[in-house]
Amino acid sequence: MTPALWTALFAVIAALATFAGGFSVPGGLSRARLSHLIAFGAGYILSAALVSLLPESLRLIDNAPLYVLAGYVLAHLFEHTFTSHFHFGEETHHEHMVDPAVSASALVGLVLHSFFDGVAIASGFLVTPSLGILIAFAVILHKVPEGVTIASLMVASGRSQRSARRGAAYLAVATLAGAAVMAFLGEGVKGAGLALSSGIALYVAATDLIPEFNQEGQTVYSLSALGGVVLYFVIHAVSTHFGIR
Repeated sequence: MTPALWTALFAVIAALATFAGGFSVPGGLSRARLSHLIAFGAGYILSAALVSLLPESLRLIDNAPLYVLAGYVLAHLFEHTFTSHFHFGEETHHEHMVDPAVSASALVGLVLHSFFDGVAIASGFLVTPSLGILIAFAVILHKVPEGVTIASLMVASGRSQRSARRGAAYLAVATLAGAAVMAFLGEGVKGAGLALSSGIALYVAATDLIPEFNQEGQTVYSLSALGGVVLYFVIHAVSTHFGIR
């Protein structure tokens, strides 16, 4: 398949995973299961960022570290400066009421993050199918918690389940838009796209997702994170074995 077809396929899968998370609220996923999913996704995302995204971006452009830093800082700004209260990881907000402004600001921040998820998928497939698959799995693994995040915030702020699902739909569309924009821009910016996505992925894994399951205080979640690392290398080995490069 061409890079465009690979990108379209996995961007749609990622979008559907976001929908799945949004439709699971409320009462779909237990806190324990969600924590396992977050830990597993964190291990995989961290591996993909450090072993695939970062080295490949360094190979493609000389100033890749600046873009990595920019991606990290951009994620931090949207989480702690431009929006008042949200995380990319688990945030179920089971209390009776959250300020509606909170859910609105969270939606803005998560739309940005979802857009760069799409950029990361397309950038990977512009390099090689193997890299694209590795990155796409990293994105897909945290899409369910992401859908849960925005849907639960909507419900907790007094909005309807329909609004909650619409919020998840916005994130899904943002992922598709990021993939489409990157695929359109093409070869000339794939290095910058990978580096920016690497910085955002590092922030999501190390600053948001890992603290979420660490605060649970159960070592079993660390084993789930290790499972995510193992899955990354399994997918890498399988794709290499079947000649997907």
